[in-house]
Amino acid sequence: MPFDFENFPVYKIAFQFNSEISVFLEEIPDKNNHSIKDQLSRASMSILLNIAEGSGRFTKPEKRSFYVNARGSTYECVACLQILKNRKLLTESKYDRYYEILNDIAKQLSALIKM
Repeated sequence: MPFDFENFPVYKIAFQFNSEISVFLEEIPDKNNHSIKDQLSRASMSILLNIAEGSGRFTKPEKRSFYVNARGSTYECVACLQILKNRKLLTESKYDRYYEILNDIAKQLSALIKM
């Protein structure tokens, strides 16, 4: 029997995003980029972990708190991607793709927060 969060569409999308970002970050040289790579990696993982942990909470306010944190991490990922694009380490097309995914995640998290 799966855990509740495993059936959440937003979790599935966030999991795919995290997987894609992990592969992308391997392509970026570490020199002068270690901190931004680490930050993006942790933020994308934080989305997943907060969705999972929030789904396991019993009260609506507890759940909401974790979904708010997940949404904050989603926004953090956008800022990290903007930095990478500015450093010419992320193409415009990849940026647009990741941006759309994160926008979708943010909208779905907002819906969970309002429940």
